[in-house]
Amino acid sequence: MGDDAASRTDNAADGLLGAAHPPAAHPPIAHPPTAPTPDGPSAGAVLGGDRWARRVLVALGGNAMSAPDGSATESVQIAALSTAAGHIAALVVAGFDVVITHGNGPQVGNLLVKNELSAAVVPPVSLDWCGAQTQATIGFVLQNALTTVLAELGADRPTVTLVTRTLVDAADPAFANPDKPVGRFRTMQEAAPLIAAGQQWRDFGERGWRRVVPSPQPVQILDAPTGRQLLDLGYLVILAGGGGIPVVRNDSGLSGVEAVIDKDRAAAVLGPQLGADTLVIATDVDAAVIGFGTPQARPVGHVSLADMQELAAAGHFGAGSMGPKVGAACAFVAAGGRAAVITRLELLTTAVTSPLGSVGTVITAEGPAGHAAPPA
Repeated sequence: MGDDAASRTDNAADGLLGAAHPPAAHPPIAHPPTAPTPDGPSAGAVLGGDRWARRVLVALGGNAMSAPDGSATESVQIAALSTAAGHIAALVVAGFDVVITHGNGPQVGNLLVKNELSAAVVPPVSLDWCGAQTQATIGFVLQNALTTVLAELGADRPTVTLVTRTLVDAADPAFANPDKPVGRFRTMQEAAPLIAAGQQWRDFGERGWRRVVPSPQPVQILDAPTGRQLLDLGYLVILAGGGGIPVVRNDSGLSGVEAVIDKDRAAAVLGPQLGADTLVIATDVDAAVIGFGTPQARPVGHVSLADMQELAAAGHFGAGSMGPKVGAACAFVAAGGRAAVITRLELLTTAVTSPLGSVGTVITAEGPAGHAAPPA
């Protein structure tokens, strides 16, 4: 959004912004040096005597699985997920009920490249198969990291990864208008035979051509009931990676489809099914910002659902960046969630253990003036 557009909405936004006071970001840690125990004397101090969250759904973004430069070798992914595991383990040891979902864009992109390079040797696999493979790969790496750090912190918590299906509507308009870029950029000459084979590609100008696929809305996370049972039994559950494997209902039952699901949209559907009261969308910025890229840029703090929806409608959040995260956070709260938080991964524990609304962008139904009683 340009300077003129930003200035036109500044006055309206002034009345909607909550106070944002994110603490200074600290460097990523794989193993938090101090973590409160659920029943120890430090737990009450960290939680301020008023624990406003109980079951927390953490949605990890791509920054949790790759290097700052975007590289995603095996060693880089293992190191990045180990860092994420440290922050998640701190929540677990503090006594929170934690469940994890994650993206898989770079991993699926790599599989698509392998498809292209080996198509003359082995049959390519479809996007739903790629999604299933990446759920398992990311899940086992994250489980290994969590097992290690939890043991070092003296916590005995079993972990599990669920290969998870997400139901979508076969009549979703996205299937008629594929617009989600996947895979790498190619020249027009490289894309031409793939287009001839039935794939849809789009010209992105100087960057080249890129494949586009449908991104339908998630209707239901089919395996969420199993995830909830495991949570209730005390497991630390990883599920719905990459938004879940997209499936549709047909005369023969369920079938996978060539599509990708936005993991934040899926998290908004998943949270209520799991009984989560809090959604934390872990990203690479302290908070959502209005007037981004302009001198008037400022972070959004604690706001009501209605105010955040108004800011989104004014065009403050880009469709390809913060927009989907804001939309998912609003949908989670609209479905009955107590709070949705958008902040950087390094502030995950601080955001949940600090007073409600003091870290990151926090959306609640009534905003800072209408705190409800903490959940039972």
